[in-house]
Amino acid sequence: MQSARRSFLVTAAAATAAAATSAMGADKWGRDRDWTGNVPVSYPEPAWEIMDKKFGGRQGNAKLERLWTGGLWLEGPVYMGDWKSFLVSDIPNHRVLRWNEDDGSVTTFQTESFYANGHVRDRVGRLIACEHDSRRVRRLEHDGNWTVLVDTYEGKKLNGPNDAAVSADGAIWFTDPGYGILGPYEGHKDTFEQSAQNVYRIDPQSGKVEVVVSDFRRPNGLCFSPDEKKLYIVDTGATDGPNYPAHVRVFDVDGKRLKNGKVFADFAPGFTDGIRCDTEGNVWCAWGWGGPDTNGIRVHNAAGDPLGMIHTPEIVSNFVFGGHKRNRLFMAGSTSMYSMYVNAVGAKTM
Repeated sequence: MQSARRSFLVTAAAATAAAATSAMGADKWGRDRDWTGNVPVSYPEPAWEIMDKKFGGRQGNAKLERLWTGGLWLEGPVYMGDWKSFLVSDIPNHRVLRWNEDDGSVTTFQTESFYANGHVRDRVGRLIACEHDSRRVRRLEHDGNWTVLVDTYEGKKLNGPNDAAVSADGAIWFTDPGYGILGPYEGHKDTFEQSAQNVYRIDPQSGKVEVVVSDFRRPNGLCFSPDEKKLYIVDTGATDGPNYPAHVRVFDVDGKRLKNGKVFADFAPGFTDGIRCDTEGNVWCAWGWGGPDTNGIRVHNAAGDPLGMIHTPEIVSNFVFGGHKRNRLFMAGSTSMYSMYVNAVGAKTM
């Protein structure tokens, strides 16, 4: 009797899974599965595509999870370990959301975010925000007050800061592509005052702002290698047309300067946005806009060779390593928050 009951349960579960798959249509990466959690996922996670058998970044018994959905365009995630949460920008909705690790709830952290995009924490835990609408970089102090770090360069307004990275000396390096002033959806329509879309460095002692790179079409995500000897910077110029860059460039870091810039990897069709390094020096890149098979996160080694990819149901604009051991990816996936444990640890560089 018990054997018959187990057989019935197994058959019923299989039928439910088959019906769900049939209703949604087959997808080799499992992106069309039932995201309510009612249908089990078979390990290893089908969202993974391994391109190099030597790559060990896939955690075989961990799944891709949708934590929440309901945004318009999610961006700029940052993990707040001491808060047991991560923050993510919902840019068109003019807010920053907070996912809480204890119970999985999502609350509004900031109701008037100035259409903030990228976030990062500095070396003493303060939150740095790159704001589209106000065209500035601000810092949230420990007392809860905000400090404007920069909103002009040489007497002219910034175009619209996008993303930032903080080096070990406390310097803030940020990109200024100006997406926030192209129209009202992510900011407002306005005039570009800077003659180029630059990458800047804010000195941690003097607060002086300097241009470190000025020949990008649309500088976007950026991150340091684990030893901070390299800086990776994304160019999403392809948003202006197919004749513009859709690649990542890498530079040697020489103190306050960058030199020997070269193309690290190309992402056409489509382009990458957010970018992070793990402790092994591998470069994890959010990829999309080139059709469904480009949606997700592609991993490269330090030489630029592709190692593997996580295929996701939506375009991942940006992501961050988080969790107690920095081995959990938190992803801003268009309208949804996703997460996945991986067999890699995010570099301590912010």
